[in-house]
Order: sequence, then structure tokens, then C-alpha cells
Amino acid sequence: MKFQDDFIKNLKFYRKEKHISQEKLAELCDCATSTIGCIESYNQLPSFEMIEKIATALNIHPADLFLRNASTTVSGTKEILKTQLIAQIEDFIDKNL
Repeated sequence: MKFQDDFIKNLKFYRKEKHISQEKLAELCDCATSTIGCIESYNQLPSFEMIEKIATALNIHPADLFLRNASTTVSGTKEILKTQLIAQIEDFIDKNL
């Protein structure tokens, strides 16, 4: 159920972030509003096809529905590590070693 929990939380997060109602998402996914409502209330598991439709409608990668921001590029992650984490590590070493 962990993946289902993550999926539903992320679905709601991205839907609300993009100011898309359940009704509008259903329209974009070519399904009934009740389908989106049932998915968000744990009453229905989405098919892989529906996951792809939802991701397309939300303009995100399907992986982001399971792990928020999963589609962040490797280079973007490296840049974050270089600019933030390495500086913090160097500061820690200077102060503690």
C-alpha cells in the first residue's frame, strides 16, 4: 500500500499545484469524474494507461506520481549537491576536524 499512498498524495499534490479540479482532470483524461474521485479515495486502482493519462494531463513524468520530482535530471541533482551539500560538508570539516 506504500506505493498507492505515495501515488495518491502526489496525484493530489500536483493536481492542486496546477489548480486542476477532479472534474477538469477527468476531462483531460477522458474519464468520468467519479474515476478520479475513486482513485483519490483509495476505492479504485488506476491502470497503467490511466497513470500515463494522468501524468500527461498534469504535464509531469509518470514516475513523479510515485516519487515526487523523480524526473529531476541527474545534472540538476549534481548541481544541487555541488552548490549546497559540498559547501555544508566543507564547513562541517573546517569546524569539527
